[in-house]
Amino acid sequence: MAANEREAEPGTTFEPLFRNLMADDPEPEATEIESLCVNCGKNGITRLLLTKIPHYKDVVVISFDCENCGYQNNEIQSGSKISEKGIKITLEVSSPRDLNRQVVKSDYTSVHLPQIDFEIPARSQKGEITTIEGIIDRSIEGLEQDQPRRREEYPETAEEIDKFLAKLRDLKIPSKPFTIIFKDVSGNCYVENPKAPLKDPGCKITYFNRSEEENRLLGIYNENNEALLTPIQDGEHTLEDIEGEVLSFPTNCPDCNSPCETNMKLTNIPHFKEVVIMATLCETCGHRTNEVKSSGGVESHGVKIEVTITGKEDFTRDVLKSETCYMEIPELELEVGPAALGGRFSTVEGIIAATKEQLSSSTTFTGDSTDVENVNRIQAFISQLTEILEGNKTITLILDDPAGNSYIQTLSDDGPDDKLKITKYERNYEQNEELGLNDMKVENY
Repeated sequence: MAANEREAEPGTTFEPLFRNLMADDPEPEATEIESLCVNCGKNGITRLLLTKIPHYKDVVVISFDCENCGYQNNEIQSGSKISEKGIKITLEVSSPRDLNRQVVKSDYTSVHLPQIDFEIPARSQKGEITTIEGIIDRSIEGLEQDQPRRREEYPETAEEIDKFLAKLRDLKIPSKPFTIIFKDVSGNCYVENPKAPLKDPGCKITYFNRSEEENRLLGIYNENNEALLTPIQDGEHTLEDIEGEVLSFPTNCPDCNSPCETNMKLTNIPHFKEVVIMATLCETCGHRTNEVKSSGGVESHGVKIEVTITGKEDFTRDVLKSETCYMEIPELELEVGPAALGGRFSTVEGIIAATKEQLSSSTTFTGDSTDVENVNRIQAFISQLTEILEGNKTITLILDDPAGNSYIQTLSDDGPDDKLKITKYERNYEQNEELGLNDMKVENY
């Protein structure tokens, strides 16, 4: 049975899972899923259509439509396996018909226009079905988006971009032929051949073997690669190499929902353990987040760390506050739960500054309906945090982590640190319940 056909009961027939769009099939089998709109936060409809592109392969067409705000989005994903080789397509565009050629781009397709030295990197745009003219129009639209702001703040840069936009618009004039190159390491890129099944004289297609790095980008690892199966030898991959690697993956800004990148890095904290640091910076709204995850499991004991802050030197101590850690400053009667700041790797100064920033921006203490007394109280509290950050007040910072994955740096290399006190303790039933340990079977497993 073909991979794209479903098994049927005797006497029952099914259409192929991936099938051609036909004129006599006005209602193709599309799956509708209610999903969140990233523009307005309400629910819209995502439609999934499994179909075939003639002379190409099976694809999944994904379309989103929000009836509340009108936001629409569409993308395409391959429904077939990754090709054994990458593909490079060089197209000579010399007529209006060439501008209307359909193009299937995957997430791994880069686009290069050598005449104007312009390139759209792979993974900078999602996979889509478009045309040559559509690619040019989308590039123009992206460059024009911030031009009004640039003309006010960076007039020289805006002028150079205007000149480049004119070059892009000239490409749409049929009398000016140009070359466009598509390169896709997954092999899932396609440019329509208007003369199919005859050879396309204006299009050159070549295939190439992927490098090891490109295979890893696609999540492909060779089981027969001896380098992956043999122990690490001297001069090859060391622990320092692994710790120095920063991994990135696409995500959405938690503040404005704009697409951005999250960086992830494995870091070894001296005299403690390895942790995973995740940092996100949104270039659209400037929102920054950082989060720390322990790379080990829950420790056998909880830990309570107390440090006395008396001057600027103490503000430079490294602090690892895990996502299960409670923070307390007794002098201010301040208690912060694990969810308030999340997991963080910072300094004493950074932790206190983050607490101040969160209180200052909290909607709980701002707005027309807020009680004046509460506003005055929180403003007085923020003033005390300011005094602490200026070094005008001695405090005690306490981290209480039932999971035992938090840490404060000692400033004494030779002997005990008089300002730092570390106590390990047995967790009670409630703490084990919160960590999900009571239901875990850890003996005779």
